[in-house]
Amino acid sequence: MKRLICLAAMAAMLGAPVASVAQESGSNSSSNNGGGAAMRSSVDRFRNANAEAIEKDWARAPVDEAEVTTAHSVNAHGKSLRYHATAGTLTIRDDAGMPTASLFYTAYTLDGQPVGTRPVTYLYNGGPGSPTVWLHMGSFGPKRILTDEPTVVRPAPFAFGPNDMTLLDQTDLVFIDMVGAGFSRPLGETPGSTFWGVDGDADAFARAIMRYTTKFDRWTSPKYIIGESYGTLRTGAVAFQLEDRGMALNGVVLLSSIMNYGVRQPGYPQNFVTLLPTYAATAWYHRKLANPAATVEEQVQRARDFALGPYASALAKGHMISDAERAEIGRQMSELIGLSPTFIDNANLRVDLSSFRKELLRDRRQTIGRLDMRYLGMDADASGDSPEEDPSSSAVTGVYFGVFRDYVANELNYRTDVEYRMSARGLPGFNWNWSHRPPVGGPQTTPNTAVDLATAMRRNPYLKVLSLNGYYDAATPFFSTEFDLAQMMLEPALRSNLEFTYYEGGHMMYTSHDALVKLHADLSRFYAETANGGVR
Repeated sequence: MKRLICLAAMAAMLGAPVASVAQESGSNSSSNNGGGAAMRSSVDRFRNANAEAIEKDWARAPVDEAEVTTAHSVNAHGKSLRYHATAGTLTIRDDAGMPTASLFYTAYTLDGQPVGTRPVTYLYNGGPGSPTVWLHMGSFGPKRILTDEPTVVRPAPFAFGPNDMTLLDQTDLVFIDMVGAGFSRPLGETPGSTFWGVDGDADAFARAIMRYTTKFDRWTSPKYIIGESYGTLRTGAVAFQLEDRGMALNGVVLLSSIMNYGVRQPGYPQNFVTLLPTYAATAWYHRKLANPAATVEEQVQRARDFALGPYASALAKGHMISDAERAEIGRQMSELIGLSPTFIDNANLRVDLSSFRKELLRDRRQTIGRLDMRYLGMDADASGDSPEEDPSSSAVTGVYFGVFRDYVANELNYRTDVEYRMSARGLPGFNWNWSHRPPVGGPQTTPNTAVDLATAMRRNPYLKVLSLNGYYDAATPFFSTEFDLAQMMLEPALRSNLEFTYYEGGHMMYTSHDALVKLHADLSRFYAETANGGVR
């Protein structure tokens, strides 16, 4: 009887007549052989029909490329810019031609421009695991989230509107999500883990960039890539892979860079050395110095000189340092970064980032951010040894994802049942493969793609690289970027192809409008110098 009820419920779910189920059940009671087969047949039909229903309603990325194009305009730089926005997917394939992944992108193209000579820029965030929602909604697109001061953004309704500092006056823009994040997904039997590693991820982006370039006839356009955070490590590998596959880039932009993870391994003092100028900038900003410099630029230069000289030498000595030198280094550090000599001495002159973020404003019962050390937080336990969260991250996360979901559906008219994932982290199989095979030298167990970028620059001596850095970024400190790129060992003739600029901001310095104004000016000059093939 219970089996009859169960089968009737199955039939009701599928819209099948209950009578037929009862008949099959009845036949089971009259025949031990035929009845069992009939029962199995009924269950099989249910399973097949249920599988078909699930298959029909399964929210998956399309193998066939999808796209929706809409017309818009924005007032920026003293004029009206008319443009088209295309939200869609790019299908990438392996060398045998099999589709392996669908990558979501949003492209902005200025109207009335010759495609063949109009610059095009490909942009992406990092993580690894992040979609490109931060750059898309906050930086150079025609619309942006209107943040400015380093404070928590209020809940909805959000301030979102025209971006008067959009880069659309200089270049078409293509924002791309990594596989597993945003709307991007692996296809068919290809597992996500294929793309979740330094080399697999870089290969996917190189293929997506080349696919867009081919699909929209951009091979003769000046071409650029902009990566943020882990996206800069990706950029080193992508720049070389594109060069190696026949695509010569005009420019590479590194925004808040980390290209060498090797220096962060325990037991090496380099990370303490490269963090110190960021600590100094932060102590200057929060007015924790007895004798501050007049400007943040002067303060960080004092810290650079100390870090590369006495501090690096002292750390290299380890416990062999003399008591007198140790005390003197602690005193000088205290003057530069605002912590007491006793605290610095107890840390063996090695103040880690979490300790600094908790200690600097402990007397005010406040912590400071990691992505942007201007942000202030409050912990439940003011006596703890590390902050309970990063206030500079939690301050903006809600507005970015809230705005994007509304914008892509209701302004760009891109509608899908696929979930927009905030991160690929936590998905089955997401265990990032940090090994890397650079174009020169042996395999790396921890990646340094500055090697790849240097190789691309040697192959293409017209390739220019611009490094954008926030003074208050402790996630990817500016001095660490300077160190990593100095190790590329470029010949004197190529060193002028590498340039650094600095901003009053953190990891996402574009959240400050003043910084965004300077970013646009610096990037406009960069495009002017490189869009003609590097002819000066």
